[in-house]
Amino acid sequence: MTLSKIKDLLLMVDTVEFQLEDTTKVPEHFHVTEVGQSTKTFIDCGGVIRTEKLVNFQLWNADDYDHRLKPAKLLNIIKLSEEKLGIEDAEIEVEYQGATIGKYDLDFNGQQFILKNKTTACLALDACGIPVEKQQINLAELQKSGSTACTPGGGCC
Repeated sequence: MTLSKIKDLLLMVDTVEFQLEDTTKVPEHFHVTEVGQSTKTFIDCGGVIRTEKLVNFQLWNADDYDHRLKPAKLLNIIKLSEEKLGIEDAEIEVEYQGATIGKYDLDFNGQQFILKNKTTACLALDACGIPVEKQQINLAELQKSGSTACTPGGGCC
């Protein structure tokens, strides 16, 4: 999810709720302790130099159980970070404390913001010699969908 998308969603929701993909809820008394932008410049295993920009949100649980972050307050934090830090519209990465600091992509299910598990991937499959997975096609099924297939006398050739 991009920064512009969360800003649009915050205008439409009454509460700010986060949950992990496994449906574990982030406690209601969380704080957004950081909003920032990070730039990562790296070289992939194929020798290509890449740059990645992300907007970072850090969620933190405190012992102030009466705290509830309202959508307008989070919007104000975002707007302040845009003004003061020059944050651009980019994909959001959320940091949240589990056994260690986890980094998550962000999605929305219509009610809650979902912290989606991130995965690693090779960005240079061809350079690493990793074969691209081929799509499995059942030839019997291919014939059944024959509405676009040529048949003798069908006039398609």
